[in-house]
Amino acid sequence: MALFALGALRGAEFTAYDFLSRHLNPLTPPQNVVVIKVDQQSLDALSAEGIRWPWPRQMYAPLVEVTSAAEAVMFDVLFTEPSSYGVQDDKIFARAVGLAGNVYLPVFLTGRERALSASESDFLDRISLPGAPRGLEFASAITPIAPLRSAVRGAGNVTISPDPDGVYRRVPLLFGLGGRTLPNFVLPHLLHRQGGGIEVRPEGVYSGGRAVEPPGGGGLLLRFFRQPFKSVSYSRVLAAYTGEGEGMKDFFRGKIVFVGLTAAGLYDLKPTAVSSIATGVDIHATAYENLANQNLIRPLGAPWAMALMLLISALVCSLVIRYHSAWVNLSVFLALLLGTGTLTAVLFRAGIYLMAMPPAVALVVSFIFSVAYSYATEGRERRFTRRAFTQYMDTRIVDYMLENPHLIKPGGKRMRVTVFFADLAGFTSIAEKVPAEEAARILHTVLNAFTDVIIEHGGVVDKYIGDAVMAFWGAPLPAEGDEGNACRAAQKCMAAIEEINAAYRAEGKPGISARVGVHTGDAIAGNLGSDRLFDYTVVGDTVNLASRLESANKFFGTRIIVSHETFENAFNGFLARKLGLLEVKGKSEPVGVYELMAEDGTGSGMDRDTVLKFNGALQGFLEKDFNGALDGFNEVLAAVPGDRAALLYAGRCEEFSHSEPEPGWDVIKLTEK
Repeated sequence: MALFALGALRGAEFTAYDFLSRHLNPLTPPQNVVVIKVDQQSLDALSAEGIRWPWPRQMYAPLVEVTSAAEAVMFDVLFTEPSSYGVQDDKIFARAVGLAGNVYLPVFLTGRERALSASESDFLDRISLPGAPRGLEFASAITPIAPLRSAVRGAGNVTISPDPDGVYRRVPLLFGLGGRTLPNFVLPHLLHRQGGGIEVRPEGVYSGGRAVEPPGGGGLLLRFFRQPFKSVSYSRVLAAYTGEGEGMKDFFRGKIVFVGLTAAGLYDLKPTAVSSIATGVDIHATAYENLANQNLIRPLGAPWAMALMLLISALVCSLVIRYHSAWVNLSVFLALLLGTGTLTAVLFRAGIYLMAMPPAVALVVSFIFSVAYSYATEGRERRFTRRAFTQYMDTRIVDYMLENPHLIKPGGKRMRVTVFFADLAGFTSIAEKVPAEEAARILHTVLNAFTDVIIEHGGVVDKYIGDAVMAFWGAPLPAEGDEGNACRAAQKCMAAIEEINAAYRAEGKPGISARVGVHTGDAIAGNLGSDRLFDYTVVGDTVNLASRLESANKFFGTRIIVSHETFENAFNGFLARKLGLLEVKGKSEPVGVYELMAEDGTGSGMDRDTVLKFNGALQGFLEKDFNGALDGFNEVLAAVPGDRAALLYAGRCEEFSHSEPEPGWDVIKLTEK
């Protein structure tokens, strides 16, 4: 109701009306309405005779004479300025108009102040409708020139405005000007017709005893035809006048003729409910036909729409809350959607416009709220939460969150967590070499394997960042051994990569590799984000450092780097080598880091003895025994040629053995993320 009352549905309603018009309106207009077009063909024909645009007024006299047997000739062309060809030119046209006695000309109402002459005021008094209600007020009017004012059968306003979306769907029929009520362009002839059924009463315009405008005014709602009115080029009319076209007068006999400018550059495009390209004369012809033949769209007022909204809402709520079956609820929704749509279409076809969007929105809103209420009362929300969270959490953690629902609400608290970052090495290069579908399949395979491993070891999958995955342990439920579980998950992820690579090698595809960084520290954990969108995550310096450690693998040539805080609290049994003190970009305090390896020697190809030898050499380096340390690192390189960490420290040993190291010599500083 609020959306409807505030006008929020107006734009959608315009679209619905256009859709109904394009598919349900009558296909072809009646044959008694004809449009004479001043089109490009007409301009070219007269241009070949040396007559340029704008034409002399007397060029319209043949048109008036040929159509003199028509019931009415409605010129949607303004003749508000004297002819540039002289007074005689205007008199020739005015004489033809007076002799025909069936010509109606437009008046252009304007909001700009303009002084009216006495003859203009008399003319406006002559065409005004005494006793009729005034519609939209205007400040002044531009009338036809004096010779034409005295010759025309009638006149009316052609000023029309589109709906707020720029589409013309309606035309006002009455206008106010200085205490007068002026008619729409098409109304005077309809009032002159005998038995036309059009009346102007103090309360508005009536056709067949019924008001033609919606309650509260707003104009006549047009029922456009899906095909255009029958049209004739002015060049053909001119040919008939000169004797080259037989029977043209008989063709126009008894018809309603509209004359309009349709050549490119002579008219403004006026989109309508059925066409994105139309002209003003099309709109006026449609208004005339709708009124003359009572082919009207009669809108039902807002009370009808509101009553239907209440009925639908009550029906949906009662059925959905009573029946908890998803299939029943869906069937109710689809049946009512189809029913209201069919009702709207049937009424529209019969010329009754029931607004389509209010009942549709009432159906959707009431269905959503009633289903939500039903699910809440039946515990569906709890089951939905379990299904959603088990996608990225261990069931033990999900049970804890369901027992503590405040954790699901927005907010956070400081907790000690272990953060895990894993990234595919060189995935961008791989993606450039294989089709996009294959790259997506590779990424899905790897992330799916990593996710299973993380959840299996009690972690929470936080998010996927391109070809990387972030996870954490310790929130929302801290557990003993979180650091060890994170380290074990890192090892299992590497094992999963090896299994995937084995399958790829069997298919003749290149292998892939990954890097992992793990760090333990304090972070803010909770449902963080905005009021509209949030998720359970952790933020803080601990998260940033874990990400930096993942990137540090590129510097050391390693695959899994964990911080000292993680390693010292992990369970015993992990094979690791210490890589020293590391200062990552954006941090001023160094952190001790380790390369984590599995017991079976996977990780970097080192066996236990080589790892112990590296650790011993690093200890000698830190004690400034650079020569002894260099020997140790050389032994590591002999066992594992090209080991980047051993090469790094061997180079530093050679450097420091020849010169006294400066303060901070034992910290490796990374300058890149």
